[in-house]
Parts: sequence; structure tokens; C-alpha cells
Amino acid sequence: MSAQLIYDLAPLGSIVAWSDGTPRPPKHHCNRLSSWKCRNDVGQLVQKLGQTEARDISLPPSISLLLFDYGQIGPATLRAVRPFWLPCDLKFTVIERPAIGTILVLDAPGEDAELIYTAPSRKKARAWLKSHDYPNAVLQEVTADQVAADVVEGRMPA
Repeated sequence: MSAQLIYDLAPLGSIVAWSDGTPRPPKHHCNRLSSWKCRNDVGQLVQKLGQTEARDISLPPSISLLLFDYGQIGPATLRAVRPFWLPCDLKFTVIERPAIGTILVLDAPGEDAELIYTAPSRKKARAWLKSHDYPNAVLQEVTADQVAADVVEGRMPA
């Protein structure tokens, strides 16, 4: 898939892999492996931003993938998020979509909201929010209707 298809079709919370199609270098080639990993990795889709206009600058739409997240238990969190501007020359694959019943905690309402936490239940999502400072957070449940719509509309294989 292209980055545009991920933007258009993949739901927030999906696990997405990206690749430039080159083979993985041997482990002992540290520099080559590090460079390769920048263009071949896996992350969680946490944001879809539309085109942004500010003064004389126009930024194209983008998707952001969470690479890792430290400190989920305490109030301080270190998040490594990688943006990909559209269009992008890499190939993307949806590895996994969020399960039915999963609660997505978004930082704010709206189209450009960022996924900040994924919880297995509404109770656990609320408990997480009590210990983290997101006053405008929105809880969004992944429903069977959304998954069925993905299948019918061709966003997910049956």
C-alpha cells in the first residue's frame, strides 16, 4: 500500500510496517543496519494530519507512526513518533487492526486528533486518564460496525 492508502483507509491504532524493499543487512554491519531500519520498520498509526497552511508555508498531509512509548505507568512519557509526508516512496502494510472493543484514547476531538493510549476496556482507559493530564481527551471504542464497514468498503479483507 501507499502512504496515501494508509491515510485514507487504515484506522488509528493499526500496526503498520513500512519498507523500501531492500534486504536487511547483516547484524554486524551496524551503520548499514541502522540506515536500513530508518526505511524499514513497524509502528502504530497514531495520527493522520490533513494539509496544513500557515502563513507562506503549506505542509502536505501526513501519517504518524509510534515507534515506541516509555513511561506509560507514570505521568511522564517519552514517545518516539515518526511522521511520513504524502506522497512517500515507501511501501506500507497494515499488519493488524485494533480489535473490536478496544478503546482508543485520543488527545482531543476532531479529525487531526492523536492516539495517545490504547486500552482493552473503557474502565482501563478511564483509569489511565486519571493518572495522565489530557483534559480534552476523547474515548473512542472500536466497534463491530466499524470492522464490518472496513470489509464492505474494501479497507480490510473479508
